[in-house]
Amino acid sequence: MVDMWELDSESFEAQIAFRAQVRDLVWNETRRRVSFLGLSEHGGPTSPNALAPASAAAKVLHLAYLEVATEAGISARELANDAATRAGRAAASYAELGEAAGITRQAARKRWPEAVGTHWVLYLLTGKRHPHGRSVQVFRSSSKAIEAGRTAVDEGGLTDEGAVAAVVINSGRQAVWACSFDDGTYAPEEVTLPEDLETVPASGEDGHGDWQHRWEQHITRLL
Repeated sequence: MVDMWELDSESFEAQIAFRAQVRDLVWNETRRRVSFLGLSEHGGPTSPNALAPASAAAKVLHLAYLEVATEAGISARELANDAATRAGRAAASYAELGEAAGITRQAARKRWPEAVGTHWVLYLLTGKRHPHGRSVQVFRSSSKAIEAGRTAVDEGGLTDEGAVAAVVINSGRQAVWACSFDDGTYAPEEVTLPEDLETVPASGEDGHGDWQHRWEQHITRLL
């Protein structure tokens, strides 16, 4: 039978060891930045062999240490934000994000409001002649949705049935990017949608089909 106290003890010791590694990292970078002080590679900023506590050199040292520690914290938060986003894309819930970060589900939702359940929908209008065809794809990354839309329209210009326009909708049902094929430049060109096309009813809701029809009419006038 596994002794839970033993597991907790091992976890606590691992945390202490990890924090020691972080302190060493911050200390080594601090020493590098204030190398002119000639500090020993051993010990730390408060070790007896560092500097006289009230000296001007000690002030320089501790300010540099604060600077590096702050930068380390910012980097750690950026890594945490990226990790939360990727975990959300992998279907993690806010409860799971909170547990991993040591905070509540509500705090996790507040810290990473778009990490869970966020998606972007790419609508493509196909065919150079009326009636046009339509296709829909869902992405977990706005950049990938936009890249896919631009590529489809770029390649669509080579065929009669290819994509002639694209629009990307976020999970808030707002159009965030749109483009259409430009016969003058023979390339996809970003376009600004009129205000009445910026908000998109969800699929299955009243008005969704009407929005698609009005979007097609708008693109047809541009082609």
